[in-house]
Amino acid sequence: MTDTLEFNEIYQEVKGSWNDGRLRFSKQTVVYKNSKTGKVDSISVPELAHAQWRRVCLGHGIKLSTSAGHVYKYDGFKDTDFEKISEYFKANYKVELIEKDMCVKGWNWGTAKFNGPLLSFEVSDSPVFEIPLSSVSQCATGKNEVTLEFHQNDDTEVSLMEVRFYVPPTTGDDGADSVEAFAQNVLSKADVIQATGDAVCIFRELQCLTPRGRYDIRIYPTFLHLHGKTFDYKIPYTTVLRLFLLPHKDQRQMFFVISLDPPIKQGQTRYHFLILLFSKEEDINLTLNMSEEEVERRFEGKLSKNMSGSLYEMVSRVMKALVNRKITVPGNFQGHSGAQCITCSYKASSGLLYPLERGFIYVHKPPVHLRFEEISCVNFARGTTTTRSFDFEIETKQGNQYTFSSIEREEYGKLFDFVNAKKLSIKNRGFKEDMYSDSDDDQHDAYLERMKQEGKIREEANDSDDSEAGSGEWYDSKASASGSSGDADSDDDRKKKPVKKAKVVKERKPRKKEKKMKDSNAPKRPMSAYMLWLNSNREHIKSENPGISVTEISKKAGEMWKQLNKDKKEEWDEKAEEAKREYERAMKQYRESGGGSSFSSKRERKKGRKWEERKLKGRSAAVKEKEGPTANESFKSREFISSEESSSESDRGKTRKRKVGTRTFCFPIALGTLYVGAGQDLG
Repeated sequence: MTDTLEFNEIYQEVKGSWNDGRLRFSKQTVVYKNSKTGKVDSISVPELAHAQWRRVCLGHGIKLSTSAGHVYKYDGFKDTDFEKISEYFKANYKVELIEKDMCVKGWNWGTAKFNGPLLSFEVSDSPVFEIPLSSVSQCATGKNEVTLEFHQNDDTEVSLMEVRFYVPPTTGDDGADSVEAFAQNVLSKADVIQATGDAVCIFRELQCLTPRGRYDIRIYPTFLHLHGKTFDYKIPYTTVLRLFLLPHKDQRQMFFVISLDPPIKQGQTRYHFLILLFSKEEDINLTLNMSEEEVERRFEGKLSKNMSGSLYEMVSRVMKALVNRKITVPGNFQGHSGAQCITCSYKASSGLLYPLERGFIYVHKPPVHLRFEEISCVNFARGTTTTRSFDFEIETKQGNQYTFSSIEREEYGKLFDFVNAKKLSIKNRGFKEDMYSDSDDDQHDAYLERMKQEGKIREEANDSDDSEAGSGEWYDSKASASGSSGDADSDDDRKKKPVKKAKVVKERKPRKKEKKMKDSNAPKRPMSAYMLWLNSNREHIKSENPGISVTEISKKAGEMWKQLNKDKKEEWDEKAEEAKREYERAMKQYRESGGGSSFSSKRERKKGRKWEERKLKGRSAAVKEKEGPTANESFKSREFISSEESSSESDRGKTRKRKVGTRTFCFPIALGTLYVGAGQDLG
């Protein structure tokens, strides 16, 4: 017989949702760990009173009852596990594992029995179903019936809202009404929060970041009451999962974070974290509304009746004693500036990322807590806009990805060493040495170098095309035998005078593209799937983020569109296709009705006017060159060499200019100016 028994993929029912986890039986305790939240439930062996083996929906299950009245149910066992577990219970727990059959006849008339925290509905002494009274949020009575309403779980696709019981009109032995007696039995164990009595203590006007506002926090023995100007929240201590005390990067403020499961709700908004912000300089004198004997008996020295100190210390100390949870603080990690956190951005909001001993937590909008157990791998990526920052990506085993961006490059070594020490899987391991090797100030960015190289290639290609066109089609660089005398004279001059070096041609700016004329009568082009979705959700994004700017709306919408599932995107793709088909039909009707013809004729007339203007400019330039410089104009510069010799009669009326070092030639002729680009040097 082994000392422990372990079972994976065992399910525990929590408010109508089946959460998977791992169950371990040992000689001292029965421990169940939730895979999703990491919450651990522990049952001491001496407290174990009864154990049942039952056939349930997910195979076989075990129901464990303690002497204190608590009930724990675990499903997902195999039929062959019964003998192994039964022998282990007899040998180590001295408890017999009893097989119990469920009633499956489908009757709706039976007996309601209250067994501690469970309401069992039985037919012929066999249970049909059981209701945990801790899941009941409200109990209402009618003439002959009782209605039970339940707490809702966000993780369930289908939830049970209420159950109604018909109670026959009979009176009990003491003369009490049977309906009222049934309701009182339910309310005695139900999780109905009622603020009865005085609070243990009250903290006034605390700054709360999530949910945002100033709240009075009233501490009751079993729940926490947040009282604000607009909303009130009652948080049972049983829903508190973890407590965090985190120092701000400025070393003057403190975050106190309360992790909740299930979360508190406000309409359709869910708050999984309660985040309080304190100033270190704010002190308080606190007096508990209890006697000293009661404080000593209840808290066993953890609290005293009169306490004083920093406000955040008092709040965290009281919460730790009432919730009975440890407070998580940052570990040994220290960033480049000596702080225990890293400044970064998540979902277009700036915040702080705290590397803890067993996970990461991001504060504050939206808060994220990731345990090392649920992390599949991490990745270090180059920043998208500048080489002075990088992104830290975390992938979970459930397939979710969290990207923390805009982290300063100085934090890279510290974070890499921390992740490496925690033995997390790193996607780009070995990338640490060369991630910033080419990002010094003296060197150019690789992306910029590539863009410059592509630009040079495009310019060389354009120049070569112009050169071929100029030398092959418009001008023959080789002088023919029947050349004019002016060419011979220019050759003699070239022998006498030294040839000047060609000047470097500056990069020519690309011509501005002419704006296309729009036809105002034509049908409007259809929008894409993303734009249709954005127009539909823009107001919703504004309402959820008051005061958000236009650029932030675009960033937020882009992130939401990326996270949209495939089915939703297909719906908007279909809408975009329908809009495209509608546009094509409208365009076809528009053209058949003669639309667009007048618009095209206007465009042609405009082009004709531009061509006439160019011709007139060419004529005026030819006249100016023929007349020579005027009194107001300067003489020709040195770089222009013109022939002083008279040309033949066939060339009379034509002059020629050459610009040494450039490849642009100007030939004034009778009707205008002919421009030849990229020709060879005249020789």
